[in-house]
Amino acid sequence: MDDAGTLRAELADQLLGDGVLRDPRWLNAFRSVPRHEFLPVFYRQLHDGDWERVTAAHPDWLELVYADRVWVTQFDGDDTVIGGAPTCSSSMPTIMAIMLEALDVHRGQSVLEVGTGTGYNAALLCHVAGSANVTTIDVDPNISRRARERLRRNGFEPTCITGDGALGHPGRAPYDRVLATCSVSTIPAAWLEQTRPGGLVVTTLHRPIGAGLVRISSNGDGTGEGRVLVEDGRFMPLRAHARPPALAGEGTFERGRTTLPLATVIDPASPFEFFAGIALPGVVAGRDWLAHPDGSWVHHHGSHVDQGGPRRLWDLAERAVAEWRELGEPRRQHFGVTIGHDGQFLTFGDHHWHL
Repeated sequence: MDDAGTLRAELADQLLGDGVLRDPRWLNAFRSVPRHEFLPVFYRQLHDGDWERVTAAHPDWLELVYADRVWVTQFDGDDTVIGGAPTCSSSMPTIMAIMLEALDVHRGQSVLEVGTGTGYNAALLCHVAGSANVTTIDVDPNISRRARERLRRNGFEPTCITGDGALGHPGRAPYDRVLATCSVSTIPAAWLEQTRPGGLVVTTLHRPIGAGLVRISSNGDGTGEGRVLVEDGRFMPLRAHARPPALAGEGTFERGRTTLPLATVIDPASPFEFFAGIALPGVVAGRDWLAHPDGSWVHHHGSHVDQGGPRRLWDLAERAVAEWRELGEPRRQHFGVTIGHDGQFLTFGDHHWHL
């Protein structure tokens, strides 16, 4: 076995040992599909915040490719820029494995992948479902072209489409499975409309606080029911679903004491964080602040907080913790997702909240 094959096997074994790979078909796919063929160039962030361009000439290129890491491949939708907002990447293999397992796809089933990216995930899908059954779409024509070339060079020939992934691809519908490797604020109706009754849509919700992987069973008419998955997953948003950042404001404020750590609200490892996203829709977070586009903001200073703008966001956060405790402290996997003609909701028992 060559160096790449050895590293590929080690990565697959790591995913198996971590429990994120269970199906032997996906284990074989990760052992077989060469990730390095889809990552000839990528960027890693250095300790000082700068980005380093990594190519095959880099002494650690192959080891980095097969690390369980997400690697950025484009910034600001521009292939000539280094630094800025990442707009394309090769996802962390752990998250890829979690989503592929959740998709529960079988050979012969038709799959739509939204977000072609490097093409590596599409290659894994082709390995299991067969190239003829895979359609992959990306909004960026250069990304789509490169992925198509790399896929073909490695023996995979899915249908590669350049277009708005939010619209799906009706020309190949209906699909048995839809997998979105980008996040969305709400589930695009086209995905469920183009999925057969009983088919599955797997994606991640783009929420500034409390993002989450979801799996939804389609009713075939644009509606569906599903669950938030226990595993966390966060992706760059579908470009149409990206949110502009809200910045903590200045001006007059009120100072008050608090015993609630900011990490309880915003740390993905916190069991409350998912519910915080429900209770604080549209609120974004920084190292020591929260802010909303309406101008409301919080600066958290450990034992006290400064609050400004039209609403007192930290008061809302503290009330949300009390509500969460009254509900029995539910974790993310305890929440359902309902997609109806009258709206999209997260649900818990008799409670529901608009997405």
